Amino acid sequence: MDLYCVMGNPVEHSRSPRIHARFAELCGQQMDYGRRLVPLGAFAEHIAAFRREAAERGDTARGCNVTVPFKFDAAALAQHTSERATLAQAVNTLRFADDGGIHADNTDGIGLVNDIERNAAVPLQGKALLLIGAGGAAAGVLGPLLDAGASRVVVANRTVGKAVELVRLHAAIALRQGAALEAWALDEVPGSFDVVVNATASSLAGDAVPVNASVLRPGGLAVDMMYGPAAAGFMAWAEAHGATARDGLGMLVEQAAEAFEIWRGVRPPSAQVLAEIRAELAALAVAKRPAA
Repeated sequence: MDLYCVMGNPVEHSRSPRIHARFAELCGQQMDYGRRLVPLGAFAEHIAAFRREAAERGDTARGCNVTVPFKFDAAALAQHTSERATLAQAVNTLRFADDGGIHADNTDGIGLVNDIERNAAVPLQGKALLLIGAGGAAAGVLGPLLDAGASRVVVANRTVGKAVELVRLHAAIALRQGAALEAWALDEVPGSFDVVVNATASSLAGDAVPVNASVLRPGGLAVDMMYGPAAAGFMAWAEAHGATARDGLGMLVEQAAEAFEIWRGVRPPSAQVLAEIRAELAALAVAKRPAA
C-alpha cells in the first residue's frame, strides 16, 4: 500500500484524510492517508520514522502534507524544492522519491488562486488585490497571486518591515507580470480592492479585522484563509460592508488536489469534493443546534 499522511501539531482537526480518501475513491487510486501528531522539534525524526515503519510493514511511504508549525522544517529537510516553495520559504507538500530523496512544494498559493478563479468564479487578471498579513501564510500565496495576473497587489502588515521584506522577495515576479506591488502598514492602506485576502490569525484569535472597511469595494470578494467558525468574524464584517465573503475551505480542498496530482499524477474532481464537504459541515452544524 502507498502511504501518505498529514503531519502537524495540532493535527487532530485536519480534514486532509477525509479529502484525500475521497480523491482516491473517485480517481481509483489505491492509497492510505492518515494523521501524525509530531512533537515540537521532532519533525525530521518523524519523517524518518514514517518511512521506516512503512517499509517494515511492506508498504511504501510516498509523501506527506505539512501543517503548522513545521512548514519551515519541511523546507530545510528537502533535497529538491520547487520554485514556488523556494520563494515562499515554506513547504506544505513532500514527495518521497524511490532513490530516498525528498521533493518539496508549496500548494497553498495555487490552491487559493484555483478556489478564487474556479469555485468563486472571480478572475484575478487585472484586479486590485489586498493581502493582509506578511507571515508564512501570506508568503505561501503571494507568488501565485501575482502569477495569476493581478494588476496591483498590496501587502499590509502590523509590522510594516515584514511586508517590505515580502515585497522585496517577490519583486521579480511583479516586474515580470507588470504588477504594482506595494507594502503598507495595516492602518495606512490606500484605496479599495476587488479582492481582499486575510492571511493573518486574527480570525482564529477572535480579534477585530485589522484593516478599515474602506478597503472593500462593493461587490468585491473577501477571503479568509481560515474556514469554519474561525472565519465567521471576518466573513460577517465583509458582508456587512457590501462584499462577498468566502472562507478558506475551498483553498484547503484545492491545495490538496494539487498535492494529490503531484503524488499520483491524476487531477481529482476538487469542485465535487468541496461541495460534498460543505454539505457535510452544514448538516453537522444543523445537528449541533439545540432543539427549540
